Amino acid sequence: MQKRSRHHPHFRPVPGVRQHAIENLRFIRETLERSASFTAVPGWGGLAVGITALGAALVAARQATPNAWLMVWLSEGALALLIGGFAVMRKARAADVPLLTGAGRKFALSLLPPVAAGAVLTAALERSGMIHQLPGLWLLTYGAGVITAGSFSVRVVPVMGLCFMADGAAALFCPPSWGDWFLAAGFGGLHILFGLIIARRYGG
Repeated sequence: MQKRSRHHPHFRPVPGVRQHAIENLRFIRETLERSASFTAVPGWGGLAVGITALGAALVAARQATPNAWLMVWLSEGALALLIGGFAVMRKARAADVPLLTGAGRKFALSLLPPVAAGAVLTAALERSGMIHQLPGLWLLTYGAGVITAGSFSVRVVPVMGLCFMADGAAALFCPPSWGDWFLAAGFGGLHILFGLIIARRYGG
């Protein structure tokens, strides 16, 4: 029997084969995105944030009032957000890693809630006159966010989060005058240390 070619007038393609292949490809792609790690955590960006945090600790320690102290650290937080955001986008673009889908989306959605909770609690503690509790709060909530987000990233990221939480827990049970030291050790020292590790092992 003669085999019909695609160009034969009576050739009929098998219905649904093309659609089935497209659905298979889509499933494979989504599976790979779910299983992939978010590798765009910036090492050099973390290092830069750590350096600015050390400077903020020195400036904050010299402030005469709690509100002035708070403004220094809030300014540092805004600066760190800009540096970190720029570094993440730069590394993601260089590595062709998507930020709004797959592991990148899960990383962001896991990091943001603890950080947002820390922002709300900051306003509440400031209003209650408990600014001295903020160093421990900031370190704990940031560390919690890094741990949860780190479950979608490289292995060293959750370890960094644990170190932040340990630093924050210690800050809560030590004299308030030590707050800037704990912030310098966490947002400064830990960012520098783990930033170097990430840059060396995972690039950028």
